Amino acid sequence: MAANRDPLPGRRLDSWKEIAAFFGRAERTVKRWETERGLPVHRVPGSGRSSVFAYSDELAGWLKGRSQELEADETGSRETAERASGARTAAAIEATPWRIKPSISRARVAAWLVPLVLAGGLVLFFSVGHRPSRFKALASRHAPNPEAQDLYLKGRYYWERRTPEDLNKAIDYFTQAIVKDPSDAQPYAGLADCYNLLREFGAMAPTEAYPRALAAAQRAVELDDTSAEAHNSLAFATFWWSWQAATAEREFKRALALDPNFVRAHHWYATYLLARHRHQEALDQIELARRLDPSSTAMLADKGLLLWRAGRQSEGLALLQQMEATQPSLSSTHAYLGLIYWEREDYAKALMEWRHLAELRHDEAGLAIADAREKGFAAKGLKGLWASELPVQKEMVDRGSGSAYELGVTCAALGKRQKALKYLQLAFDRREANMLTGEPALPSLRDEPEYRKLQVQVQELLAE
Repeated sequence: MAANRDPLPGRRLDSWKEIAAFFGRAERTVKRWETERGLPVHRVPGSGRSSVFAYSDELAGWLKGRSQELEADETGSRETAERASGARTAAAIEATPWRIKPSISRARVAAWLVPLVLAGGLVLFFSVGHRPSRFKALASRHAPNPEAQDLYLKGRYYWERRTPEDLNKAIDYFTQAIVKDPSDAQPYAGLADCYNLLREFGAMAPTEAYPRALAAAQRAVELDDTSAEAHNSLAFATFWWSWQAATAEREFKRALALDPNFVRAHHWYATYLLARHRHQEALDQIELARRLDPSSTAMLADKGLLLWRAGRQSEGLALLQQMEATQPSLSSTHAYLGLIYWEREDYAKALMEWRHLAELRHDEAGLAIADAREKGFAAKGLKGLWASELPVQKEMVDRGSGSAYELGVTCAALGKRQKALKYLQLAFDRREANMLTGEPALPSLRDEPEYRKLQVQVQELLAE
């Protein structure tokens, strides 16, 4: 056991609250120590038993040699500290402004972000003696609080539905589970998974969603390094936010080694492999996932896109069209069909799918772009579409939202090469997924030195 700060000689602590904070314990615990173990606490003359004070050096001296003696007190006091810690940690993940510069490395993100997010967990950290190995050992055999487990399972139910409303309900349940049982890694992984998906199925900006996901996933792994769920959540955010492909693949493989039948790990590893253009491996993983969970519509939609990208285009298109007819509320189906119709130069259908996508995501920015595209296309065809969407896209990007990559594509299509390069650099700085995967392609910029330099920088990050 250790106090939560180095004692300042003679520093006076003027309440039970300050004394409890010095030890990182609950007030009732330190009050019991005074009665049962002779904790050196003084009282203000004439004030009764309520007004107390203590000196930090006396407390530190009392503490020396008592660590083993106080171990028996740890279980009861930890529960109180953890509940408060969990509430603060969950609130920090939800409320912290995440407008950070995404071009910095994952290590620098972690160095800045994790201490901030885990500030609410410092009492718990110090209450177990500042011994990380012991902390992880305790976590690995953690038995979830039954009430917290029920909240977690409710969160997973809504998470599987993948609508903006349901993902936000899932966040609420996972947060409640964390407050009930902050030592359980599962709800932190659930929270990470919600943020991992809200920028796809909702309208949350990736620059807000991914850092929250990364922080929650890192917390889950810290609590339980043997959790396949935690490593899978961390792998997803590490790839799509930090762009560190080698590190992300190690995390995916770690998750699958811990649980070879973990459906979500096979599924998300497949989407990772798709982004890395390893199509046959991706198909193998998605089939493994589907055999384990044949009912998942999200996996079926991803399989459709995967088939298309692997050269089995008629199969992929037919599967997605069938899904659109049977599951019209699944937004990813419309996103994939929009891409496919655009590549087939069936622009009217592509625009229709993208409008459906924006409507399902409650994405006002997407709807504004859909309006501009349709108006321009109806007036002057493809060039009219680009010219009409350009000012709408630019206004959004200038406000810090919208896709800089898509704006760069529009500029390139209109022959504005230098502006296209400017916005592609911004897309790189923002860690936009299109910059990572190179879709849609930009053949008109292939010979531009600045564009080739950006591609080299992407590959250097992916190697980490």
